[in-house]
Amino acid sequence: MAMTPRERWLALLNGETPDRIPTDYWATPEVTARLKRDLRCADAGALYDKLHIDGVETINAHPTAKFPHDGAADMWGVRFRRIEHETGAYDEAATHPLADAETVDDIEAYPWPNPDQRDWEDFEQQVKNLSGRRAVRCGGYEPFLLYCYLRGMEQAMMDLVLSPELAEAALGKIFDYHYRVNERMFELAEGKVDITYVAEDLGSQHGLLMGLEQIRRFILPNQKRMADLARDHGIHIFYHTDGAARDVIPELIEVTGIEILNPIQWRCAGMEREGLVRDFGDKVIFHGAVDNQQTLAFGSADDVRNEVLDNIRIFAAVRWICAPCHNIQPVSPTENIVTMYETLHENGTL
Repeated sequence: MAMTPRERWLALLNGETPDRIPTDYWATPEVTARLKRDLRCADAGALYDKLHIDGVETINAHPTAKFPHDGAADMWGVRFRRIEHETGAYDEAATHPLADAETVDDIEAYPWPNPDQRDWEDFEQQVKNLSGRRAVRCGGYEPFLLYCYLRGMEQAMMDLVLSPELAEAALGKIFDYHYRVNERMFELAEGKVDITYVAEDLGSQHGLLMGLEQIRRFILPNQKRMADLARDHGIHIFYHTDGAARDVIPELIEVTGIEILNPIQWRCAGMEREGLVRDFGDKVIFHGAVDNQQTLAFGSADDVRNEVLDNIRIFAAVRWICAPCHNIQPVSPTENIVTMYETLHENGTL
């Protein structure tokens, strides 16, 4: 009997062999809308079924907080502007409300959001409505990205060296907020959640964005605490970091305790699939590895098929979830996306 999508994910997480290689789906809203139209699918669930995607269900307690001094800002005080491009749009931080902070007192005086200001009634309803058919993802934590929004990316990076006490104070506030929110969600959804999302984009195309010394001081300790919270509730750790993150993977495994590593951008320096399998194949599940910077976007359907087949061969002896190596962009043709999932479905039986 065929496994359900959730059973496939849980088999990998429990060190067992599923009936076939699981799949996942990451894409921009424009891509999803186009795929539903092109493939005549009424909704995302129908799209997943048509392409044999084992994607997860996500539940979240949505914020109800408003920033007290700026009605156009999000709850953290950051305003965003919509950037239009030829095939879609994305949101970019337009203000950095902590850009002028100079002392820890400035950080303490900032109107940080209240974790209690979430729609907990709606969250409980989301838990009741879970299908049980797909793995459930709940909770998130990506602190330095938010710190960059608050300070501006250039200033945030400089803080790690020039104003470490200020960075630690703000990152501490961000951690405390997310810890309390995640803790309450995990308690309300006890026994229903399979994975939580812990992340930080630590890699560029060629190497780490910050030194290991800074990662060890500012990133790893609180990530471990957040991961420990999830583990206390029987929840597995899904970790996202873009780019050439090879040098920090051992500590993500040993310190944070990650179980799934995403997105495997194998064209980046040090992220060659064979080397990752050799060094970490017995320690983590690999998630992603179908290149969307070149292959999905600009390759032919045959290129996509060959890459999926390469991945099946390379990851044959370890645990792998087939997915794009980040959000599929609108430049990727529908044919290429369909080919990725059809090739896996035809050749991914274990």
